[in-house]
Amino acid sequence: MNTKLRLIILSFLQFFIWGSWLITIGAYWFQTKQWSGAQFGAIFSTMGIASIFMPSLMGIVADKYINAEKLYGILHILGGLTLLSIPLVDNPTTFFWVILLNMIFYMPTLSLSIAVSFSVLKTEGLDVVKDYPPIRVWGTVGFIVAMWTVSLLGFEKSASQFYVAAGAAILLGLYSFTLPKCPPQSTNTSSQGLMEILGLKSFAILRDRKMLTFFLFALLLGAALQLTNAYGDTFLHDFDKTPAYQDTLTVKYPAIIMSISQISETLFILAIPFFLRRFGIKQVMLFSMIAWVLRFGLFAYGNPADGLWMIILSCIVYGMAFDFFNISGSLFVETQTQPSIRASAQGLFMMMTNGFGAVLGSSVSGIIIQQYFTDANGAKDWHSIWLTFAGYSLAIAVLFVIIFKHKHNPQATQEAQPEGVLAIKQA
Repeated sequence: MNTKLRLIILSFLQFFIWGSWLITIGAYWFQTKQWSGAQFGAIFSTMGIASIFMPSLMGIVADKYINAEKLYGILHILGGLTLLSIPLVDNPTTFFWVILLNMIFYMPTLSLSIAVSFSVLKTEGLDVVKDYPPIRVWGTVGFIVAMWTVSLLGFEKSASQFYVAAGAAILLGLYSFTLPKCPPQSTNTSSQGLMEILGLKSFAILRDRKMLTFFLFALLLGAALQLTNAYGDTFLHDFDKTPAYQDTLTVKYPAIIMSISQISETLFILAIPFFLRRFGIKQVMLFSMIAWVLRFGLFAYGNPADGLWMIILSCIVYGMAFDFFNISGSLFVETQTQPSIRASAQGLFMMMTNGFGAVLGSSVSGIIIQQYFTDANGAKDWHSIWLTFAGYSLAIAVLFVIIFKHKHNPQATQEAQPEGVLAIKQA
């Protein structure tokens, strides 16, 4: 089978798993289980908790001890088995621990999927900046297909969404063992120092002020991503409490409306190589931050009737907000590091975005929403919530322009040669 096709299947299933429940778990939690909002914030924090240590830890294991594709497969099989047990849980506290266990298995596969893809592409002599985005776009397609599948089957409020995700996870886990081998780059520890033996060499990236700044802003943008994941679908579901909106398409199929965000992603992913080479990582990240402001601002003023165009436009700009930050960021990290720390460097990026960023976004937003934007009856002031999130994104954008110093080198991006390799080697 063609190498690119094999990676496309990997990418499709990777995000099909997540898309089966990530956007609709809020409806299952609030509408079916009728558990509290404060507890729900804790559920979404499990992604961040797992991402603080698991991507980096599994990256170190893949870089030094186990073939990346095998480790990737094992984690997906274990994650699939955990997903199968979720519908059996009928207690919010137990639900938290089971979701956390699933996240411990799933979150490192996000960075490992990137590391495996980059390794295979480079082994084939291909350019990751040019050839990876058209492969990664199928992950977004997988996310969309999963959302539509769950929505059209009527599983948005049902535990069946977790069975769909479990089946895809186990299938991907088995498929991973058939992928091209991605062995550890170095297993000889006789001449290595303690940092190399422990697999902590990737953290030397943070000695570089530019990279440290980049990772700190990745953390702040990671918080913004969790806001839309946690509350987007729930926001649309809440419109069914207003009689004028109850029969609208948005209220009947909110997951399908939200999937416009992922459809938009497919277009912006394909545009990444051009934007990175033309504008560089600083401008591309700034575009992402501005898109986040628009994403939240349009939600603040949108509704399922005459304001539907705002909700749809918000979903469209999400493609730029997510891709120009997440995927461009992983490509930037790849061009700044050497192959021997590829998996752990991607794990470090994942730790900052989906780890510390997710914990910051889910925990702080949950407290703020409950404290300031929820009335005694549990109704949420979504207009003020989204405006607050938009203001947060705007503040990040202003600070980023002032603080992040990076001179774009089109030739370095074109050749995907890591400017920072020498510095890391000498660290």
